[in-house]
Amino acid sequence: MDLSVIVAVHNEVENIAPFTAEIRAALDGKLEFEIVYVDDGSTDGTAEALVEARKTVPELVVFTHEKRSGKSRALIEGIRRARAPTIVTMDGDCQDNPANIETMWAQVTKSGQADPKVVVCAWRRNRRDSWWRKFISRIANRIRAGLLGDKTPDSGCGFKMFNRDAFLELPRFDNMHRFLPALFLKYGCEITSVDVHHRPRAGGRSKYGTLDRLWVSVWDLLGVMWLQRRTTYSVVKEKD
Repeated sequence: MDLSVIVAVHNEVENIAPFTAEIRAALDGKLEFEIVYVDDGSTDGTAEALVEARKTVPELVVFTHEKRSGKSRALIEGIRRARAPTIVTMDGDCQDNPANIETMWAQVTKSGQADPKVVVCAWRRNRRDSWWRKFISRIANRIRAGLLGDKTPDSGCGFKMFNRDAFLELPRFDNMHRFLPALFLKYGCEITSVDVHHRPRAGGRSKYGTLDRLWVSVWDLLGVMWLQRRTTYSVVKEKD
């Protein structure tokens, strides 16, 4: 298997069927893949919609949380159970375009095979959100870039491709998904950003407020700065 598509969702019942079908259509015949959904304690019938979608999408694998545990925990659980060495994470609101997976895959495999040290981040240069959300996101990205040196213009975007084993080496904590470029850089990865087609939300509603998310991110940012100084990795080789 080449690729595991990981989608963490909470109360996205309207988007399950169309987004799953779209992912499959974008990858079918091009890669060996699976689509792994982790339902983070939804209460609107999302889990039932995933079971129904599985009847027509054989590549679909579904896991559920009994209670809401947060996006980072949902992604961690999905990636732990993924079968492919390369992961792509996507949001389940249909704003990410599965057609862009092929572009990201080309970056990961530019050496001829999937490079475990290459991390590809989506860049929503023409982001289809409210001006206020874009304004807050721009501030957050600049702060992260300035303090963490993450070399990513859109580090908060959830659309990313990376090596599974490399991810499992990273320190794990709540909201870690917002800081993946900085964490991967510390691990020794190369960060690449590619332009993607960002779309308006198709259905449902956002699960995050802007000001509360910004406030929580301040504490997370301090924690990641501490991790950058205290985390070490070693290259291990077997002696002949």
